[in-house]
Amino acid sequence: MGNRRMTTVRATVLALVTTVALSSCVTATHHHHSAASHRPSSTRSSTSTPTASATPTPTPKAAPAPAPVDPYPWHTNIVSTTFWVGEIFDPNASDGSQVVSTYDGNWYANYGGCDGVIGNNTCGTEARTAANGYFPLHMTPKQNPFYLDLPFDDINDTGAYASRGQVIPWANTAPYAANIHNPNFSLMKNRWVELTKSGRTCYGQIEDAGPGDYDDATYVFGAGDARPENGRYGGAGLDVSPALNGCLKFADLDGDDDHLNWRFIDADQVPAGPWTRLVTTSGIVE
Repeated sequence: MGNRRMTTVRATVLALVTTVALSSCVTATHHHHSAASHRPSSTRSSTSTPTASATPTPTPKAAPAPAPVDPYPWHTNIVSTTFWVGEIFDPNASDGSQVVSTYDGNWYANYGGCDGVIGNNTCGTEARTAANGYFPLHMTPKQNPFYLDLPFDDINDTGAYASRGQVIPWANTAPYAANIHNPNFSLMKNRWVELTKSGRTCYGQIEDAGPGDYDDATYVFGAGDARPENGRYGGAGLDVSPALNGCLKFADLDGDDDHLNWRFIDADQVPAGPWTRLVTTSGIVE
C-alpha cells in the first residue's frame, strides 16, 4: 500500500511540474508577441515635432475691365418740336423756312414738295397714322419722310465745321475720315437716330440742323446728358418730321410740350420698318 501511494504522489508531482513548465512556455511566447506588436516603427521618431501646414498664398484677382464708353449715349427727356419740308414759320428769320435746309438749298423740290397739305398757298402739317406707315397723305416723297434735325451744322457754322473731326464719334471711320476737311461733305447728313417716347421706338435720318443753335457739341455728342443750349421753342433739342411725330404719338401736331429720348445709331443696326422704305442718300446740295 505504501509503494502504491508513493507512486501516486510522484505521478501527481510530475504532472504538476509538467503543467507548470508548459504554462511558463505559453506565457513567455505570449509576452514575446506582445512586445513585438508595440515596437516603434523604424520610420517614425518618437521625438519628432509635427510640421505646421504652409498657408497658401492667395492668387490676386485681376481688376475688372473698365466698362466701354458708349459712343452713342442716350439724351433723355428732351423737348422736341415738329417741322416739315415746305414750312415757313418765320419769313423774316434766316432760319425760318424749311423750303431749304442747311444741307440742301433746294430741299423742297428734291424732297418732292410740301410734306403735308397745302391750303391758302401755305404748306401745313397733317396727322399721320400707321395705316400707311406714317407717310404723307397728299404727296409722294422722293426722300425718307422720317427725318429730323440736331443743333450741329457741320457745313455752314464755322465753329462746328472746325471741330467736327474731334467731336463727331464716327469722324474717323469710312467714308467720313477722308472727308473731314472737305467743305462739300457733311459728316451729319443722313446719319440715323433712334428715338423713344412712352414705350414707342422709331428711327429717322438727320436732314437739317437746329433748332435755334448750330454748334451745341456738348449736348449733341456729350456723354453727360447735357441740356440743349437753345432757349427758344420751349428749349427744344431737336425737330422731328410729321412721320416721326405720328410714329411717336406726339400730343401736338405742332407744339413744344412733347419730350423724348434719342441717341445716334449706326445704319446697320436700324431695324426694318416704315423708316427704311425710302432711305435718303443724297449729299450736299448748294
